[in-house]
Amino acid sequence: MFAGWRKDRAAGPEAPAPAVAPFGLAVAAALALGVLVVMRLAELPATGWLVLSCIAGTAAWLCPRPRWLRPAGALAFGFGWAALAGQHALDTRLPPELAGMDLRLTVTLAGLPDVRPGLTRLDARVIAGEGEAAVLAGRRLRLSWYGRAPEFAPGEQWALTVRLRRPRGVLNPGGFDFERRALERRLAATGYVRAPQSAQRLREAGGLDAWRAGMATRIDAAGDSPSLRFVRALALGDTRGLGERDWEVLRATGLSHLLAISGFHVGVVAGFAALLARALYWLWPPLGLRLPRPQGAAVLALCAAVGYAAAAGFALPTLRATLMIAAALLARLLRRAHSTAQSLALALIALLLADPLAVLGAGFWLSFLGVAWLLWCLPRDGDAGYLRALVNAQGVAALGLLPLTVWFFGQASLAGPLVNLAGIPWITLLVVPLALLGLLFELLHAGLGLWPWRLAAGAMDLFWPWLERVADLRGALVWLPEPSLAALLLALAGAFWLLLPRGLPAKPLALLLFLPLLWPARERMEPGEFELAMIDVGQGSALLVRTAGHVLLYDAGPAYAGGLDMGEAAVVPALRATGVARLDAVVVSHGDSDHAGGLGAVRRAYAPARVLAPAGWRDGETSPCLADEGWEWDGVRFEFLHPPPHFPYLGNEASCVLRVAGPHGSALLPGDIGVVIEQRLLRERPDLLPADVLVVPHHGSRGSSSAAFVEAVAPRYALYGIGHRNRFDFPRPEVVARYDAVGAERLDSAADGHVRLRVDAQGVRVVERARTARRRFWHEPAG
Repeated sequence: MFAGWRKDRAAGPEAPAPAVAPFGLAVAAALALGVLVVMRLAELPATGWLVLSCIAGTAAWLCPRPRWLRPAGALAFGFGWAALAGQHALDTRLPPELAGMDLRLTVTLAGLPDVRPGLTRLDARVIAGEGEAAVLAGRRLRLSWYGRAPEFAPGEQWALTVRLRRPRGVLNPGGFDFERRALERRLAATGYVRAPQSAQRLREAGGLDAWRAGMATRIDAAGDSPSLRFVRALALGDTRGLGERDWEVLRATGLSHLLAISGFHVGVVAGFAALLARALYWLWPPLGLRLPRPQGAAVLALCAAVGYAAAAGFALPTLRATLMIAAALLARLLRRAHSTAQSLALALIALLLADPLAVLGAGFWLSFLGVAWLLWCLPRDGDAGYLRALVNAQGVAALGLLPLTVWFFGQASLAGPLVNLAGIPWITLLVVPLALLGLLFELLHAGLGLWPWRLAAGAMDLFWPWLERVADLRGALVWLPEPSLAALLLALAGAFWLLLPRGLPAKPLALLLFLPLLWPARERMEPGEFELAMIDVGQGSALLVRTAGHVLLYDAGPAYAGGLDMGEAAVVPALRATGVARLDAVVVSHGDSDHAGGLGAVRRAYAPARVLAPAGWRDGETSPCLADEGWEWDGVRFEFLHPPPHFPYLGNEASCVLRVAGPHGSALLPGDIGVVIEQRLLRERPDLLPADVLVVPHHGSRGSSSAAFVEAVAPRYALYGIGHRNRFDFPRPEVVARYDAVGAERLDSAADGHVRLRVDAQGVRVVERARTARRRFWHEPAG
C-alpha cells in the first residue's frame, strides 16, 4: 500500500482541483443566500456600501481561484444587488407629502378589472400627473372605485382624480403581508377615485390586456357550464371568477398550484411544443437541413412558453417559468453540453439577476425547490412506468415541499398527494390543452374555440364534484401553528435525510426533525395566568384571551363593502398561526360592523361552543351577555359588568363590558361604551373598574374615556384598536392625554400591529409587538 502511495507521489504534483463553475449550483446557491439575507433585514444599509458590495462581489465572482472565491463573490453581489433593488422599489413609493391629497392623474389601466358589488378594483400605471403629482409618472397604482362604476377595459386611458396613500396593511402572525406583496410587485400606492363624475375616458382599450379581456368574455359566453370559470383561469390566468368555496376546495385537495400558480403549465405547454417540433421534423425531414432538430424544438418550445405567458398577462409565476425555460434552452441553442441541474442553476441565477425581489413570493421557492427535489431524487434510467414515476414524483413533492407549505401557508393537505395523482393528469393533460386549443382556434377564426372550451368545461364538470367531496372529508386539510425559521431549516434537513438513497441507516430518526415544525413548542400557562392579544384588524376590534386550557375571542374584526372581511383575512389566520384549535366562547361587544363583521368567518372556521352578544342583536343566534353573570376558567374569572337585564339594544351603549381577572392582574374590555355608560359603571361597579389593561372604549373617541372613568380604571396599558390614519382621527389627542396623565403605556394596532400581553407570576407585561418583532425593511414606519 505504501509502495503504491510512493509511486503516486513520484508521478508528479497533485493536480489542482477544478475551479467552481461561474454559473453552477454552488454559485447559484450562494447568490440566493445573499439575496435571502437582505430579506431578513429591518433596515437597508447605505447605498454606497451596497454599490461597493456589488463591485467587490462581481470581481470575486470572475476569479476562478481559490475555489471559495466565486461563491463568496456571488453571495456579496446577491446581497448588494437585492438591497439596491429593494431600495429602488421603496424610492418609487408615493412621496409622504402627497398622501391624502386630491391628485389629478392620467393613467392606463393594466390587468383585468376586479368587479364586485359596490366596488371595482383597478391596477393602473401613471402616464402623467398635474402639479406635484407629476412625480408619479411611470409608477403603478391600485385603485378602488366605490359605487356604480363604468365598464372598464384593460388598456384604456383615463383622467382621474384620486386620493392615495403608501402601501400599508395589517400585521399579524400568519397573516397576509400586503406591504411585502406591494414591494414584490413594485406597487407605489393604493387609493380610491374621488369625484367620479370628473373621470374622463381618453383612449379606448388596446394591447395585450384588452385582448385577454375579450377572450375572457368569449369563454364566458361559450356555454352555460359554471366550470367555464376554470377554463378562463387555466387559459388566461384570470381567477376573478373563482369564489372562496373554490379556493377552499383547491387548498384542501392540494391543487391550488394548478390554478393559482400557472407557471407549471408554461412548462407543460413548452413540452407539448417540443413534441410538436419532433413530429414536424418526422413529417418533413428536410427541415433538419436548415435547422437541427434539437435547436428547432428549443425555439418552438420557447415561443410556445412566451405565447402562453402572454395569454396569462405575463403574471409573475409565468414570467418565472418562462425565464427558467429560456435559461435551460439557451445551452441547447448554443450547442453546449449541460445537465438538468446546471440548467436549473442557470435559471435561478438568471431570475435573481433579473428580479431579486422575486424571492418574496411563495411560488418562487415552491417552483425551484420542487424541481430540485425531483431532479435529485427521481431515477434517471427511464425504466419506471408512468404510474410508478407519477407516484414517486408525488411522494417526493409532498415530503420535500411540506416544510415550505407550512412556512408560507400554515397548512398541509393530507389528501393532496393522492388527489394530485388524478388531478395533475386530468387538469394538465386534458383540461389545459383543450383550453389553450380553444384560444388558438379563436385566434384563427371567431367561434372556432367554442367546442374546445365546452369540452374543457365538461371535463371539469366531471372532476370538480369529486374534489368537493374529498375536500369535505374531515382531516383533508390540517392547519398548523406558525413555525420559526429554525423549525423550517430543521424540517428541510429532515426531508433531505429522508430522501437520501435507500439503505442509509437511521433514516426514521429524520422524522424527529419535523417535530418543531408540526408541533411547535408553546409557552405553557399555569392556573391563574392568562394572555390578552390585540389582533391587528385596522379600524376595528378583535381580542383573544387565553387561559391555561381555554380560549375566548372578544369581537371578530370588521367586514367592508366589496368583500374584504377581516375576520377571514386577519382574525382566523392569527388564531390558526398561534395554535388555537378551538374557541370555547366568542363575545361580540355589539353589532357595529367594525366589531361584528368578521363573526361569520370565525363561525365557519371554528364553530365556537357559544356566542354571547347584547340582547336584541341577532336574537336566536346568540346568548345574551348580562351584567353580574360570569364564569371561571383555570383560575381566571370572566364577568360581565354591562348591560343589565332588560337593557334595550342601543348599539354602542349596549356593548358587552367584560372583566377578566386573575390573581396576577386584570383586564377590562368595554366595547364602544360612551360617557353615559361609563358614569353608570362608576356609580354601580366602582370596585370592579380598576384594571391593569384597558381596551380604550370606542377606539379613543371624544365621546368616551371621561376623566373620571380613566382615573377609576388607572390602567398600566391602554390598547387602541385603530387603523393607520383612519378617517375618524382616532384616538383623539385629548383622550390620549388623559391616559398619559395616569401613566398608561399606549399600545395601538396602527403603530404596533398585533400586540400580545401576558399576566402571570412575573406581573403584567408586553411580550410581543408585531411591528417591532417582525419588522422588515419594506414595512412602513409606525408613525
